[in-house]
Amino acid sequence: MNILAAAGSIGLILIVLWDAFEVVILPRRVMRKFRLTRLFYRLTWRPWSQLSRQMAPGYRRELFLSFYGPVSLILLLAIWACGLILGFALLHSSIRTALKLPDGETTFFSYLYFSGSTFFTLGLGDVITQTQLGRGLTILEAGVGFGFLAIVIGYLPVLYQAFSRRELNISLLDARAGSPSTAAELLRRHFDGEKFEELGAFLREWERWAAELLESHLSYPVLAYYRSQHSNQSWLAALTTILDASALVIVGIDGTPPRQAQLTFAIARHAVADLAHVFNTTPHPPVPDRLPAAELDRMRRNLASRGILLSDGAAAEEKLNTLRRMYEPYVNALSDYLLMPLPAWEVQSAAADNWQVSAWGRIAKVTTDY
Repeated sequence: MNILAAAGSIGLILIVLWDAFEVVILPRRVMRKFRLTRLFYRLTWRPWSQLSRQMAPGYRRELFLSFYGPVSLILLLAIWACGLILGFALLHSSIRTALKLPDGETTFFSYLYFSGSTFFTLGLGDVITQTQLGRGLTILEAGVGFGFLAIVIGYLPVLYQAFSRRELNISLLDARAGSPSTAAELLRRHFDGEKFEELGAFLREWERWAAELLESHLSYPVLAYYRSQHSNQSWLAALTTILDASALVIVGIDGTPPRQAQLTFAIARHAVADLAHVFNTTPHPPVPDRLPAAELDRMRRNLASRGILLSDGAAAEEKLNTLRRMYEPYVNALSDYLLMPLPAWEVQSAAADNWQVSAWGRIAKVTTDY
């Protein structure tokens, strides 16, 4: 028996199993720096994102980026399976497991083939072991392979259910904040000329959405790479819009629910800060500034023209800047890393919402006046 080879093969098996356990089963963030999954995503996302940067921003680049999440998940599962098959093959080879082969010659590829057929529980029977220890390892590998396949089958539906719940509110935001969404447009569409219709309930719903996003994306970080259906939407842009709108309400707008805005702001800021840490992105403020003085004045005038009065003065401006510094460096870091553009504070130019545009680019005839 080659003791070092046996120890190395057992170590490989345990590393793969522990990594799969942390990614699929363990419902909390893992702080350990060295992880097989973390190494895999660092080595694959960097060239994928660099290649996408060579494309012009728009539909083609978003389409290319949208493939990364599902493809990386499939590759990760394949790496786990290959690692376990290789580990058991090395273990059989190190203990010199006697195999009964059709051609009678045992090589490492014979062990690899035997390990693969056992892991996937094929039961072909063309290669069998002739020792008690070999039979025990065969049973162990078959159990591991069966459990691995069962976990994968159960993991994928959970992942896509979390993705579907996330995208539901993003789709609903289209009619409530525009496409792409902005904080100023969100406030305008919830103001009926006298009061803010359902704004408190809206922010309460997004408080819950941000909490679900925090829980699901910390447990399954691969979800962060999954893109939305439309190129002008993303989970990061939606979360930033909610933070922007909450900040404006906290600063002071007559008739708005400041307490609910504070609660929504708190959980949304918690989400972006933790996710920036998960992806090891260094927080840095956006350059150029997302809301320079001229843009703030334009937004304030546009809101005032619709009867929405945002608090003015040095104190209000300083309060807004303080709130922005609490989250903008984090969303900007995530934006640079994931290549998800951040939304503006105010609508830059008139554009139809996604729900108003058909697959052929024609604007639907609607009577609703925003």
